[in-house]
Amino acid sequence: MAEAHQAVAFQFTVTPEGVDVRLSREALKQIYLSGVASWKKRFARIKNSILTGVYPASPSSWLVVVMATVSSMYCRIDLSMGLVYHIRRYLPSCRYLSFQHRTLLSAALFSTGVWLSGILLCRQSLKLLLSYHGWMFEPHGKMSRSTRVWLALVKVMSGRKPMLYSFQTSLPKLPVPSVEATIRRYLESVHPLLEEEKYREMEVLAQAFQQHTAPRLQKYLLLKSWWATNYVSDWWEEYVYLRGRGPIMVNSNYYAMDFLYVTPSPLQAARAGNTVHSILLYRRQLDREQIPPVMALGIVPMCSYQMERMFNTTRIPGMESDTLQHLSDSKHLAVYHRGRFYKLWLYQGGKLLKPRDLELQFQRILDDPSPPQPGEEKLAALTAGERVPWAKARARFFSQGKNKASLDAIERAAFFLALDEEAQGYERGKEGSMDRYAKSLLHGRCYDRWFDKSFTLVVYKNGKVGTNTEHSWADAPIIGHLWEFMLGTDRFHLGYSEGGHCCGEPSTAMAPPQRLQWDIPEECRKVIDSSYRVAKALADDVDFHCFQFTNFGKGLVKQFKISPDAFIQISLQLAHFWDKGNLCLTYEASMTRLFREGRTETVRSCTRESTAFVRSMMDPAWGQLERLQLFQAAAEKHQHMYRLAMTGAGIDRHLFCLYVVSRYLRVESPFLAQVLAEPWRLSTSQTPQQQIKMFDMEKNQDLVSSGGGFGPVADDGYGVSYIIAGENLITFHISSKFSSPETDSRRFGRNIRQAMLDIAGLFNVPANKVAN
Repeated sequence: MAEAHQAVAFQFTVTPEGVDVRLSREALKQIYLSGVASWKKRFARIKNSILTGVYPASPSSWLVVVMATVSSMYCRIDLSMGLVYHIRRYLPSCRYLSFQHRTLLSAALFSTGVWLSGILLCRQSLKLLLSYHGWMFEPHGKMSRSTRVWLALVKVMSGRKPMLYSFQTSLPKLPVPSVEATIRRYLESVHPLLEEEKYREMEVLAQAFQQHTAPRLQKYLLLKSWWATNYVSDWWEEYVYLRGRGPIMVNSNYYAMDFLYVTPSPLQAARAGNTVHSILLYRRQLDREQIPPVMALGIVPMCSYQMERMFNTTRIPGMESDTLQHLSDSKHLAVYHRGRFYKLWLYQGGKLLKPRDLELQFQRILDDPSPPQPGEEKLAALTAGERVPWAKARARFFSQGKNKASLDAIERAAFFLALDEEAQGYERGKEGSMDRYAKSLLHGRCYDRWFDKSFTLVVYKNGKVGTNTEHSWADAPIIGHLWEFMLGTDRFHLGYSEGGHCCGEPSTAMAPPQRLQWDIPEECRKVIDSSYRVAKALADDVDFHCFQFTNFGKGLVKQFKISPDAFIQISLQLAHFWDKGNLCLTYEASMTRLFREGRTETVRSCTRESTAFVRSMMDPAWGQLERLQLFQAAAEKHQHMYRLAMTGAGIDRHLFCLYVVSRYLRVESPFLAQVLAEPWRLSTSQTPQQQIKMFDMEKNQDLVSSGGGFGPVADDGYGVSYIIAGENLITFHISSKFSSPETDSRRFGRNIRQAMLDIAGLFNVPANKVAN
């Protein structure tokens, strides 16, 4: 094949006449261009490090300071108050430095010191300003004069045109709450869920912990907070994610869906070409730090550190703990189709492959008639099962030879692509289509996703896409940022031809994708089959229901002057009471990215106020006005708890870190043991959207996102994810387990729908008027 010959730069043949040496100019040219591209990327990273390091100043501002100092000296105005001349005295005398040259060098050194001092002063001032969070607790739509002044100062100190990581060193550290405040909030959160006798017992445990054990643990935690960038994040990543020995499929990984109503192209290879190219464009902007940082109110920066490991990252299994392997760059993609693995180069001549070229490569994979090698088809089931068998198998069967080379090709890839053989997506009027779509993304067939990769892009036979994301490296808003960019770029910037193909003409001279080679012995196949059985049992037990609530959306809720998130959370409490006849400990994820290296905090949504409201809805003796007042009080309480969590005054991360310290010190705490053993039978999360303003949602209402979801956290509980898409649509993703007699995802979905309608009815909105 011509492509194979071009791929070899240097060939030689031994003949009777001697050695015949042949060089391929094309291959040498490609090698040269790849080297140039690599050096450009290195220089770009050095440049970005300098620009980020001196922000909010710029290198040109240093020149301005130097020129101002030198000019003032020529005008006989000593701005340095003698420091320039003092520095000059200590400079070494030599024949190469005249008196005038030493004076100029002294002025440059003084100016550099002033310039660096100014940068440090600006950063510390900005950090002090960003430590103020009073603006979050002001009534919606109202802003005090002090907050307006604060916003103006933040805007001035923030500089112009920040890069992605420009604010990292200016973000404040996550504060350690006082033990007294944390325990007080904890007891308040469990009071409505415990009988009075049980609550008194918990109070005794809490008081004993606060008086005797906690002071010592808190000192170590304060010491860590002074020394480390964030006192929670590294322990959270290690102990919550990487040390888990159970399957990460369903239990940890989560998913994101395509547009709800629109499929830009029905051609699988074409959709894969555009989406992969869009993702690589995002990676290029990420490498160059050209992505603007996410800003609250458009002014307050949020931490961007989680984005660093989005690409070229794989979770490596270990016996006691997994590790995250992150590479600075990767030039290829790992692809799975019909039981076979491929390595696909993403660059040619140092440039990204165009969408049409990628489409051709993917079509070659789809057209490949070769069968899987023995043991290859279900190989990825190792990443879906228990971690210890995978770690043992990896060390024993994949540490040398072709198996190691092929596994490296997967683990060192930019990300993983699965070309699925099924058609998925929302089908109007076809019940259960979204449920199947969700389950396919959450676990697939248990062997057609590489669950250890930072994310697996799934492209279905009908052109629908989705992603399955490993959780340890980042939280959902991070992959959501990439996902919005990808969907917007695919739809509005790349586009398709009339026949559904990617735009442009393909280059047929490209070498085809490389088929990965394996030599999997019988013993390894037994481990693969064992992991597959574990994963299959887990996947088959997942009861998933995904539905669209179209009666109303955030547009109507805002007319009630209620937070849409609070409205939904209280509806979930009411629905859960109808579903199970009781209330339960409820987890809602909140971000702490206002702080450096912040990740999440828990909002305990089941409060005393929401409990009072739910019980009033079950008692016919309560009137509509009283119920409405209780609901408003519950919504206000929920918003207050959410703000506390975002500003570092949550409950659970502090208690978690105190527990970790107690384990290091081998200190037994009955209180902490009981707190961390409490199950979250209702785990909830809101999917963010419109983090990037790629298009106007109001003008493109057919381009609403389906959001994403996750598996159930407790065996007898529910996992609920929801996305408030546009003004008149909310999509819910509900998971539970078939094996639990207490749960039924469809039943819970019906209860959520009815709870939303009943609460809206309290605001004197008839049912026939809340429909679109």
